[in-house]
Amino acid sequence: MGSNDLPDGAVKCLDKGFVRLVDSMGSDAAIVQAARVSYGKGTTKVSRDRALIRYLMRHHHSTPFEMVELKFHAKMPIFVARQWVRHRTANINEYSLRYSEAVDDFYIPRPEDVHFQSKWNKQGRETVTVPAELKAKTVAYFKEMSQRSYELYTELNEAGIARELARAVLPVNLYTQWYWKNDLHNTFHFLRLRMDDHAQYEIRVYATAMAEMVKRVVPIAYEAFEDYLLNGMFFSRIDREIFRKKLPERVKEDLLDDVTYQLVAGLHANKPQDENELYKLYQKEGGQDSEADFAIKWAARDNAEGNVFEMRELKEKLYKLGSEFN
Repeated sequence: MGSNDLPDGAVKCLDKGFVRLVDSMGSDAAIVQAARVSYGKGTTKVSRDRALIRYLMRHHHSTPFEMVELKFHAKMPIFVARQWVRHRTANINEYSLRYSEAVDDFYIPRPEDVHFQSKWNKQGRETVTVPAELKAKTVAYFKEMSQRSYELYTELNEAGIARELARAVLPVNLYTQWYWKNDLHNTFHFLRLRMDDHAQYEIRVYATAMAEMVKRVVPIAYEAFEDYLLNGMFFSRIDREIFRKKLPERVKEDLLDDVTYQLVAGLHANKPQDENELYKLYQKEGGQDSEADFAIKWAARDNAEGNVFEMRELKEKLYKLGSEFN
């Protein structure tokens, strides 16, 4: 088999693969600068930069994120590469088996990664445990097929058969390599799809490793990506109709109450208020509790400080949802 040595900065993926960030252009500051191009430069206050980046992510303003570029070097099985290449916005340069000889590197799954075909998902795996002997047989077949195909390839290659034709006897668990460059917006799109639980396990391994590298380059943008895209939740018109019919009025009121307290906490954190002014601020933001109830809840709150802009937008959504109840 081929060498298992990892290049500098690479994270091992699967049995013989890896991914590493080779180069990057731009940072969180580049996103802010692009968004504020009419001002000539971005603000130097990190808190304001963070608020802007989160606003851009929340409202799907993608162009500023395209100002950041990331270039990865990855080694993966061909069947993983064929999924990966579906993200057509990237620039790719792959190891060519027309010009170069194949290396004896094949992906062999671990027994614990062998699963049955899902009965409900045509492109997924079942969670039911596969008998140990069937797992062992599957792994053995992978090894047998890999070894035999490489022997045939080598025989044809040594006989002078064109490499572009001889390569056709090699299976898709053969490892390939490429350089993959993409902007941050489309890299986030790749990560959101390929880190999802429904993505194939083998490509999730690479996406998870890449995510940590992206996080180091743009920590604020990555935080927003996690909050709004990776772990966010979106509701369709049908979903809203269900809420309109089924969500009790008291639940809506509780949600509004909680959001208002987080909003007041955020305002207080940005500009501290005297204790006797806090209740007035709460009332100004639409709070309905009495002053006595406010004092009790404020003292008992969990110190959650909601982003002021985000909390106000959430309140507007809740009010809009509330109007659909009536």
